[in-house]
Amino acid sequence: MGIYEELIERGLIAQVTNEDEIRNMVNTGKARFYIGFDCTADSLTAGHFMALTLMKRLQDAGNQPIALIGGGTTMIGDPSGRTDMRKMLTREDIDHNAECFKKQMERFIEFGEGKATMVNNADWLLDLNYVEVLREVGACFSVNNMLRAECYKQRMEKGLSFFEFNYMIMQSYDFYYLFKNYDCNMQFGGDDQWSNMLGGTELIRKKLGKDAHAMTITLLTDSQGKKMGKTAGNAVWLDPEKTSPYDFYQYWRNVDDADVLKCIRMLTFLPMEEIRKMDSWEGSQLNKAKEILAFELTQLVHGTEEAEKAQAAARALFSGGSDSSNMPSTVLEASDLEDGKITVLAMMIKGEMIKSNGEGRRLIQQGGVSLDGEKVTDGFMTVDEAELKDGVVIKKGKKVFMKFTV
Repeated sequence: MGIYEELIERGLIAQVTNEDEIRNMVNTGKARFYIGFDCTADSLTAGHFMALTLMKRLQDAGNQPIALIGGGTTMIGDPSGRTDMRKMLTREDIDHNAECFKKQMERFIEFGEGKATMVNNADWLLDLNYVEVLREVGACFSVNNMLRAECYKQRMEKGLSFFEFNYMIMQSYDFYYLFKNYDCNMQFGGDDQWSNMLGGTELIRKKLGKDAHAMTITLLTDSQGKKMGKTAGNAVWLDPEKTSPYDFYQYWRNVDDADVLKCIRMLTFLPMEEIRKMDSWEGSQLNKAKEILAFELTQLVHGTEEAEKAQAAARALFSGGSDSSNMPSTVLEASDLEDGKITVLAMMIKGEMIKSNGEGRRLIQQGGVSLDGEKVTDGFMTVDEAELKDGVVIKKGKKVFMKFTV
C-alpha cells in the first residue's frame, strides 16, 4: 500500500483534483506541498493535529512539507466557519504567536536542507501594492463565484466585511507565490477551505498558462480535525503551560465511543494492520481503545515520560485509587485562606475549575462535585490548612480532577 492509499484508508481525503497525478507524486515522494497556519493564538491546538500528523506522514514517505506561517493572512482573518469577525491582532502579537508555532511544529516535522521548509506569508503579502494586486490578481477572480463559496455563505446573512472578503485572494496568492518561488506543487487544507484552495489553483493557471495547471494539485483533508480541538467551548492546547499533559491525556481518553476509532485512524501512527483489528471492538474494549488513543497522542506531543505519568494517574483515579501525584494541581497561598480556611467554591475558582460561584453552586446542587470522594452539598463548606498540607482532591463531574495544596 502506498502512502496515498493509506491516507484514504485512514479517512483523511475528502476531495482532490488531478487524482492520478497526486497519487503518483505522493507515492513516489515527489510532492512539495504546503499547509497554512494562521497565528491567531500563541499555541497550536488539538484542532491542528490532523495537519501536523499529515505533514509528518508525508515527510516520512519522502515528500517535502512547507509549513506556511500566516503572518500576513492573520492580519485579515479567515471568515470560514465564523459568525462574526475575528479579533484583529497587532503585528507584534502575530510575530510572537508565529515563534510559538515554530517551536511546537518542530516536535512533528524535521526542518532543514532538503527536508521541511518554514515560511511566513508576511514576507510577501505585506509588501504588495494594493493597485498592483487589483490589476494583477483581482482581475483573475469572479465576484459571482466568490459569493457562492461555502466559506462566505454563513457570513452573508449577518454581514461580511470587504476586509474579510479579501482573504480568499490572499490565500490564493500564497499558493501562486509558493508555486513560483518554492517549487510548491500541492496544497492541503480543511474541506471548509475548498473554494480558497481552488482559487489558488485557478490563479496559477491564469497567470502562468495552462501548462502549469498539471503541476498545480490540490489535495484536501477533512475538517474533522478542527472539531476535535474543542471541548466545553475551550481549546485543547499543545502548549503544556496552557493544557497540562494530564488534561491533554484526559481529553482524548474521554472522546465519544463513536469517534475513538476514527481518531485512532486519523491521528495516530499505529500500523493499519493493528487498527483494522480494532474495528470489531465494542463495550469495554472501546475504553481500551481510548487509552491507546490518549497515550499515543500525549506521547507524540509531550513525550513518553509525561504520557506514562498521565496514564498512571488516570488509571489510579478511575479505578478508585489514591495516586494523585501526576494529576493537575493548584498550590494555594496562605493569603488565599481566611482564618486558616477556604471554601470549596473559592478553591474551584482558584483552580479554574469553574468561572463563577453561580456555576459552582449549580454543579453542587446537581451532585456534580466531590471532595476526597465525598459528595459536596454546600458550596460554603470549608477546608482547613492542616488538610491542605496533606492535599485534597476535588472532582467535578465524572472526569475532571484537581489536587489542592497550600
